Amino acid sequence: MQRATRSLVTAFIVAALLAGCGATGGLDGDLVDDWAALPPPGLFTPAAGVCHEADFAEVVPLGAYAPVDCAAPHRVETVHVGAFPATRKEPPPTGSAELRTAFAECDNRANGHVGDNWRAGRLRLAVAVPSGPGWAAGSRWYRCDLMEVSTVEAGAEVVLRSGSLRDALRTASALRLSCQQTRTGGNGVVQTLVPVACTDRHDAEFAGVWSAPDRPYPTLSAQWAPFYAGCRSVLARFAGLPDNDDLIFRTDLVVRPPSAGRWRVGDRGIRCYLWLSDRRVTGTLKDAGPAALPVRTK
Repeated sequence: MQRATRSLVTAFIVAALLAGCGATGGLDGDLVDDWAALPPPGLFTPAAGVCHEADFAEVVPLGAYAPVDCAAPHRVETVHVGAFPATRKEPPPTGSAELRTAFAECDNRANGHVGDNWRAGRLRLAVAVPSGPGWAAGSRWYRCDLMEVSTVEAGAEVVLRSGSLRDALRTASALRLSCQQTRTGGNGVVQTLVPVACTDRHDAEFAGVWSAPDRPYPTLSAQWAPFYAGCRSVLARFAGLPDNDDLIFRTDLVVRPPSAGRWRVGDRGIRCYLWLSDRRVTGTLKDAGPAALPVRTK
């Protein structure tokens, strides 16, 4: 009797389980046809407002794209992403009008991002483009990448930093170029500018940036003359001096153009420094006027 009862109970449980498995609960029982179809793959375009731990690369393949939050340690910050003409069939070569145009747009975007001309700080701007396969697949973007560097002189290294560069030069900042101490060679020519506190004795100061016209990179001494003339006007505005023929007797200057390679990609910003070749001072010479920088008679 007990064996028969157990058999009936087992049969009831199996039937219930089979009934539960067969119930759809309003579903059609097909686990595939209710999923929406995946959209077709789109072209890869990097994002702006993100950072990258890896060093800057002029060509960015999809497999190397690994953005991070700018609060994390990083070396590169993308401030803008633009696009080349869709009709262009191959990446623009170095020195092309398209690449210079892209750099000019990146230049403007970077200035707005940091709150001043980015060259007024220890910063470097560069343009990255898609890889060959990416370009063949239809990508036409260019990326405006900004980096903090250890110095704006020769031998600069990219700094691993945390935090965005947004508004970094809008107010006082450790990134901003200011007072300098020159190191000269045996011929009296300035070899290096070393940042110092303006409260220390120094003989030079960053005065501003002159934007050079779009012309071939100077190779002869005479071709540098417009650079010095442009920087003298920048210096006059900085120090509150008359921009006339007497300016060359009031102070010397140091002109720091971009390298020939950067010139080819479109960089036309010239850093200009006031230089006191005959003395050292403490404090800034911004708006100091003719009394602080009198005409030298010898």
